[in-house]
Amino acid sequence: MQRLFLFKPIWCYNCKTMQLQEKLIVERVKELVEPIIKSMGYKLFDVEFKPEKGWVLRIILDKEGGITIGDCEEVSKRVSALLDVEDIIPVSYLLEVSSPGLTRELTKPSHFEFFVGRLVRLVLREAIEGKRELKGYIEGIKENILHIRERETEKEYHIPLSLIAKANLEPERW
Repeated sequence: MQRLFLFKPIWCYNCKTMQLQEKLIVERVKELVEPIIKSMGYKLFDVEFKPEKGWVLRIILDKEGGITIGDCEEVSKRVSALLDVEDIIPVSYLLEVSSPGLTRELTKPSHFEFFVGRLVRLVLREAIEGKRELKGYIEGIKENILHIRERETEKEYHIPLSLIAKANLEPERW
């Protein structure tokens, strides 16, 4: 069993040491919980560990058809027990298990892959053909280039992920 050795906590939210600790904790939590979450039929969408009103460890799940409160409760019980045994987080924290929501933010290539065919709203760091904002359907992603078909014009765009400032799913209108 591999243990994560953390630095002694330094309570400085802007300090590089604490930022490094947060990243190490997030990576180790992902390693520990992803197999359990997969075995339960869910996808690990993201893990966050950050100071809010105290420390919060947020585990965000997804699956085809969406996540229910019961799903979150079931995963929370299993993950909480595992994290208690592993004891990798050197501070007290609140564990939250949730879904990413209808207008979830897409930040990683795997997020775009998971939602191929879905409508997305993009805000770009710089304009492409005079547009800084696009709404379209995700056609795919290859080598960190997002392929999107604009909803209004059906025109295809190939956008480097580095050019995307913000990406959110858009609910379809009925």
